[in-house]
Amino acid sequence: MVPTLAAFADSPASAAAAYVAAVLASPLQIAAHLAAMVGVALVVVSAFVRTMIPLRWLAVGSNAGLLVWGVLHPSPTTAAVSALLLPINIVRAIEMTRLTYRVQRAADAADQAGLWLKPYMKPRRLRAGRTLFARGDHADRLYLLTHGEMELVEIGQRLEPGRVFGEIALFSPERVRTHTARCLTRCTLLEIDQGTVMQLYFQNPAFGLHLIRLLAGRLGRDVARLEQELQALRAATAAPPTGEHDG
Repeated sequence: MVPTLAAFADSPASAAAAYVAAVLASPLQIAAHLAAMVGVALVVVSAFVRTMIPLRWLAVGSNAGLLVWGVLHPSPTTAAVSALLLPINIVRAIEMTRLTYRVQRAADAADQAGLWLKPYMKPRRLRAGRTLFARGDHADRLYLLTHGEMELVEIGQRLEPGRVFGEIALFSPERVRTHTARCLTRCTLLEIDQGTVMQLYFQNPAFGLHLIRLLAGRLGRDVARLEQELQALRAATAAPPTGEHDG
């Protein structure tokens, strides 16, 4: 028989020894206390975990351990609380694990976004020298170049087949084109309107990640280009004038 709290108050040492003896004499109590130690240990470990998925699975293990303790010891309150929290943490852990898997698959598929995007796009053909859009035009389309070669005139950047472009202006608050796109050769394009782009963005993680990569890459290149231009301007300003001689 497990000693009572009054016994612990009267003689702590003897009550502790009696408690250990009572636990060791019962296989159920041994299992209950081992489960409780596992549950408490997992709670302690979870205090040092910073990411949510491991934290949820540690909570599942802790709930399971304390549930076993509550049933076998028995401790109805502990059993009831653990039984309530266990399914909640299992569901949340599974949901978060599935979400992580879907995001990973989306990241893997992001580089192939142009392939599955084609069914949503309409073809358009332009002759060499034709301007697709000019700087300052209203932006309401996203484009995929499938054949030919184009150029962003203001910065002299060439676009090759397979390139999705026009994304910056489409997502900017003003929705105004920042460059002029001109065909260097005969080109075939696929275009998609803004409404469909927005639907795909919210419904398909792969497309959303692909657009984020496009935006980040484009902004990174623009920053690098501006830094180079600034360095060239500083160098030109700092250089002494040519053709001047003393005295």
